Amino acid sequence: MAATEATLISGIRNGALWLTLNRPAAMNAITPEVIRGINDGLTQVENDPNVKAVVLTGAGRAFCAGADLKYVQSQVVNGPQAARAFLDDLLATFMRLESFPRPVIAAVNGLALAGGLELVLCCDLVVAAKSAKLGDAHANFGLLPGAGNSVRLPRKIGATRAKYLLYTGEFVPSEDLVQCGLVNEVVADSELEVAVNRLLLKLADKSSLVLRRMKALVDDGLDQPLASALRLELLAGELHASSHDMKEGLAAFQEKRKPSFIGA
Repeated sequence: MAATEATLISGIRNGALWLTLNRPAAMNAITPEVIRGINDGLTQVENDPNVKAVVLTGAGRAFCAGADLKYVQSQVVNGPQAARAFLDDLLATFMRLESFPRPVIAAVNGLALAGGLELVLCCDLVVAAKSAKLGDAHANFGLLPGAGNSVRLPRKIGATRAKYLLYTGEFVPSEDLVQCGLVNEVVADSELEVAVNRLLLKLADKSSLVLRRMKALVDDGLDQPLASALRLELLAGELHASSHDMKEGLAAFQEKRKPSFIGA
């Protein structure tokens, strides 16, 4: 399978859709073609029960350096509405990725800056190469975040840490971002794909229904009062009790065997 191969390569490996930003000469900066490629890839696997996860990574020495500023500049001269149309598409795609009903993993192979960091923040899990660095970088060019860094970043790592990254524009080593929860695991550069595949193996035998519902519960619960989020969890559990996978999981436990989930 391929989607917009000139700018983004997609393919299914180990039960996951791998989306590789493929503009290495431009540090995988985001253009409308990249946005379309991500959407095309997600659409093609949305109803495929054999695809358990999505992995995003970059070709070359960068994960993603953010929006292509040359493209942005070409739109700004046409007026604010042209630039806004690009940002609207970018934001909608990132929101789709964030709420996609599969675990989404960022395999950060190099620099993840500005929109690249915003892309990372839309992922559920983050595995990074030791040489990778992450940062906001918008302030370095007199820009404001347009796809979530001023909103998702403080919710992820706290307002004080987020403001430091936003204000300074610094590129922070991946190892320094584990403790604050932005990065799950840092591995040697040569081991990045191996580490992601190891993570995929941990997800492979899980119920896709459970993973989908867990993701929704966590994401929906973050922005609600505790009591409301707990009620949602209770209601979801009541609905889940009639699922094949819950019954199968309990039966497998009783019979001391590996469960056979069907995602329903």
